[in-house]
Amino acid sequence: MDNESLEKLLHAVADGEVGVHDAVHQLRALDIEDIGFARLDHHRALRTGMPEIVYSPGKTPEQVAVIMERLAARGLAVATRATPAVYEKVKLEVPDAEYDPTARIIWAGAKPRPHEVASVVVASGGTSDLPVAEEAALMAELLELPVERVYDVGVAGIHRLLAHMGTLQNAGVVIAVAGMEGALPSVVGGLTGAPVIAVPTSTGYGASFGGLAALLSMLNSCAPGVAVVNIDNGFGAAAMAQRILLD
Repeated sequence: MDNESLEKLLHAVADGEVGVHDAVHQLRALDIEDIGFARLDHHRALRTGMPEIVYSPGKTPEQVAVIMERLAARGLAVATRATPAVYEKVKLEVPDAEYDPTARIIWAGAKPRPHEVASVVVASGGTSDLPVAEEAALMAELLELPVERVYDVGVAGIHRLLAHMGTLQNAGVVIAVAGMEGALPSVVGGLTGAPVIAVPTSTGYGASFGGLAALLSMLNSCAPGVAVVNIDNGFGAAAMAQRILLD
């Protein structure tokens, strides 16, 4: 249950459409559900504005499927970093589940309609950054944000980025995803007044140290208004964008 659902429930009680006993029963469900190998936080969406999200690695496909079935029974259910094998198991428990293999995200329930706020612009340095960029973009859409994608606009061919100046300057938030030397967020930060969320990726040759070089470059950005999440953390960037635009 989220804030909108709670408001509808309270209005229904006030209008006599839902009895107090039934309302109490629904609110009682907003608790921790212990399923043995996991404790599901059904209250999180109401408390933080964002539902509990399943991180798939480290869990068996069967465990992810059970968790997704329990979450889907209450509303939107989302699993990140999921493989096709995990999706196959989830689909057995949640027939309406969908899967994006690039973003590696499974979700059940229709994509929410986006709020009427300025867009999240997801910009990626290169095609190799697409899995992380799509994780950020799709997750932002599932968090009810309007999204525009500007891909393969790395600084090695800066004219590609400059062709999207209007989009960048009209953005509510820009999520800049890049590996290698991680220069994209600094350049974007100098072109727009929107907050820039920098996402370093593990893309690059040996001296990139699995994304550490991009991470350090982004942390040392000379452009004001640039914040940085962890390596390959497209999900975290989308969550931060939601808090910036909706809180």
